[in-house]
Amino acid sequence: AVHDDCKLKFLELKAKRTYRFIVFKIEEKQKQVIVEKLGEPTQTYEDFAASLPAEECRYAVYDYDFVTAENCQKSRIFFIAWSPDTARVRSKMIYASSKDRFKRELDGIQVELQATDPSEMGLDVFKDRAN
Repeated sequence: AVHDDCKLKFLELKAKRTYRFIVFKIEEKQKQVIVEKLGEPTQTYEDFAASLPAEECRYAVYDYDFVTAENCQKSRIFFIAWSPDTARVRSKMIYASSKDRFKRELDGIQVELQATDPSEMGLDVFKDRAN
């Protein structure tokens, strides 16, 4: 199940730009996705990267601002499936099997990234995928 809060916070990020990022966690006991952390609009990519646990899976949404070659200010909403190699196998399986259903709940995601270590979701990757 997906907690209503997940959808509400995502809509706020999408429509009002209230947050820079949202980190979601699967509560295994309650079998539902909940909001674990909200990033303020002033927070940076580094703050976002630091909020993902090194040894646990998470889903995250990141509002990435960039300037195009034509000098236009744009933003893309990235969905990140964070699944580090050091995470428990059971956890990786739960996150992998729930991902598509959860992503469908969040209407407006433009780019999806699958990352097993920080280098796979570096700012350079965001830049490449945003255009």
